[in-house]
Amino acid sequence: MYDLEKMTSTEDKKHYMKKINQYILTSFILVAVSSLFSCKKLLEQEPKNSTYQEAFWQTAANARSAIAGNYGLLRTAMTDKYIRYYMYGDAIAKNYFTIQYTGDGLETIQTGDFTFQYNLNSLANYTLYYKAIAMSNVVIANVSKMTDSQLKDVDDPTAFRNNIVGQALFIRALSYFMMTRVWGDVPLVTTAYDDPITAPQLARSPKADVMKQIETDCRNAINMLKWGYTDAGDAHVMANKGSAYALLAHLYLWRATMSNVASDAPNLTDVNSADTTINTLIAKGGYTLTDTVNYKNIFIGRSSESIFEVNMSENTLEGSAAGIGLYFLNNTYANNFGTNPRFYTAPRYLSQSFSNNDSLDVRYKKNFDKSNPERPICLKYANVVYRNPAQKLDAYLSNNMIIFRLSDMILLKAEIALYKGDVATARDIINASRRRHNVNPTLVSSSASASDVMGQYIIERGREMYLEGHLYYDLLRTRRYGDVIDWLSPSRFRQEGFYWPVDPALFRQNPLLKQTTYWLGKV
Repeated sequence: MYDLEKMTSTEDKKHYMKKINQYILTSFILVAVSSLFSCKKLLEQEPKNSTYQEAFWQTAANARSAIAGNYGLLRTAMTDKYIRYYMYGDAIAKNYFTIQYTGDGLETIQTGDFTFQYNLNSLANYTLYYKAIAMSNVVIANVSKMTDSQLKDVDDPTAFRNNIVGQALFIRALSYFMMTRVWGDVPLVTTAYDDPITAPQLARSPKADVMKQIETDCRNAINMLKWGYTDAGDAHVMANKGSAYALLAHLYLWRATMSNVASDAPNLTDVNSADTTINTLIAKGGYTLTDTVNYKNIFIGRSSESIFEVNMSENTLEGSAAGIGLYFLNNTYANNFGTNPRFYTAPRYLSQSFSNNDSLDVRYKKNFDKSNPERPICLKYANVVYRNPAQKLDAYLSNNMIIFRLSDMILLKAEIALYKGDVATARDIINASRRRHNVNPTLVSSSASASDVMGQYIIERGREMYLEGHLYYDLLRTRRYGDVIDWLSPSRFRQEGFYWPVDPALFRQNPLLKQTTYWLGKV
């Protein structure tokens, strides 16, 4: 497995930059394979005649460019509109951080009202996810048919085909997983359409069917991908077998507790599947926890515990001028920024998550500036790089978007243990995490009840996974939303009022769509 921190030779660096240059051709490849933009009814895509498509899929370079474009579309879907990945996964939980009003109404999502027009037209619109899915479908369909003679410039055509198709399957599965957690039922399309005239209008498929497809895609990706990486440029930012296992583990836990919200009892078949999946990932993945001395490097990217992340590094000129971390920073950390950031960490989160000796916790010390106790600053993503360094102008954030990492997987095993009634194992996992980050931690007592340990688990997840896109879903899975989210009542939860509405604009071209049940008559 390659580690960028160990790449010291000139040849390694040249090879790495050559690889990256292939990946940043996204805009070119979106034109080259624009046949994927085909179903305007659902995906708002533009057609390209099939003759050009047939001419395109002729070499390994074509396939590499196509999968690079696929990752580009995935990144766009996740980072559009205030980095939507975090809006869904953290912001609406409200008491982790606060959004200041600036006129667009974004802050209303923190009261449980998703009907503000701006939010409906942006965060409630899933078009960008379907563009990533459509490209996955095109890559899967076309690369699968490429012959050995077309792939003569690679050493092992079969392994190459499997790798590209496996990555496209992972991207499709991840896109659907993100969508089903946000909307529940969503249209399910796994076919590549060349002609927009023949592309069908699609209704929303039941979430059970969507989750089954995610499971199938993950299983197929696992069979096609390998552990580790053969190229340093691919490390952690392109999917491998471990990436698919991590996604599958999250799927199983989500399905175990969220398929039927009328019941609080988890489906133990899915719980056991999650357990087996994580055990395999930890045993075979080769991932290791990052030493706390290098804690901040985890969130710059490509650390030893990274399983999958989205490349947003200025090393390859792919940093972000609107990354999630920038919304938390003020002029102390970024030149020409204002005094008060748009987002700030909720003081309640800090006081409830870090008390007594917890101020010694490395996550407390490294992640937050408490100089203004009413508006603490989150520094988890604060690797600011200026494209005009001489004058400290044009600030970009050079922090990769971490999707799955080893610490996440280890903590999930505590949740699994609690579902199985193994309170002692859950307690030990939580305490191990606290000892690792603090020389004198507050530990979970051996006499703590299962309910108390679940509460401590949520606190520990909040410490470890703060602003990584997981916390809202953690609260839903474990039924601990009432501890943090004041707008989500048990009644609204049972009505699946945690899901988002669908942007009404999507109904204009597709009469088969139905609004999310909870939002009928409200949007």
